[in-house]
Amino acid sequence: MKTEPEESLLQANMARRSFLRYAGVGIASAGLLATAACKKDHNTPTPPANGIDLGAKDDFAILNYAYALEQLEAAFYLQVAATPYSGISAAETALLTDIRDHEVLHREFFKAALGVKAIKDLTPDFSSIDFSSRDKVLAAAKAFEDTGVTAYDGAGYLIADAKYLLIAGKIVSVEARHAALISNLILPGSFAASDVNDPATSLNKSATIPEVLKIANMFLKTKVSAVNYGYTAS
Repeated sequence: MKTEPEESLLQANMARRSFLRYAGVGIASAGLLATAACKKDHNTPTPPANGIDLGAKDDFAILNYAYALEQLEAAFYLQVAATPYSGISAAETALLTDIRDHEVLHREFFKAALGVKAIKDLTPDFSSIDFSSRDKVLAAAKAFEDTGVTAYDGAGYLIADAKYLLIAGKIVSVEARHAALISNLILPGSFAASDVNDPATSLNKSATIPEVLKIANMFLKTKVSAVNYGYTAS
């Protein structure tokens, strides 16, 4: 995932800014997560030849699910920052740079917290995205952000430990802010449109693990499966 020229500089800066402070959780909580990850034994199914599997049904599978999505989002915004689209404004540059920084922090937090139980670095495939086009980049950003929010909303109930659920809730609230911002950049006033919010309940829509991974794998060379949650990447 570290393919962009500015990645090393970002990593050095972000490492000093603890995501634990950013998310409002204590060092002890993340330490417990990492310690438990080291002790927990997974019965991991054999993944596809070109990919990985999230593993047994437990909190660490769901945290790795989130980690996979954060890897994808971080890689996307790193590319956006490295190759700005034609006519990008100073305001849009600042906003997209902030989102990039958030996604890198999210990614690095999950990687550090999961420790030895973290899935490997995924390789993105953005060949279908024209990064020179504002419309194409923002459309892709909206798809990534909306999918990310529906993924957290769809999988939250599967998290058993309240500490992990709290962390997920804090992260998805930031992802939802990203989604609203991107939507408004595309069409002012569309931050809570019917494509993301259920008009009947005013609740954000959710998606299942198979639904989300099917979309995510369209932009990944390293395919992600979740055999124990009913999805095997093709």
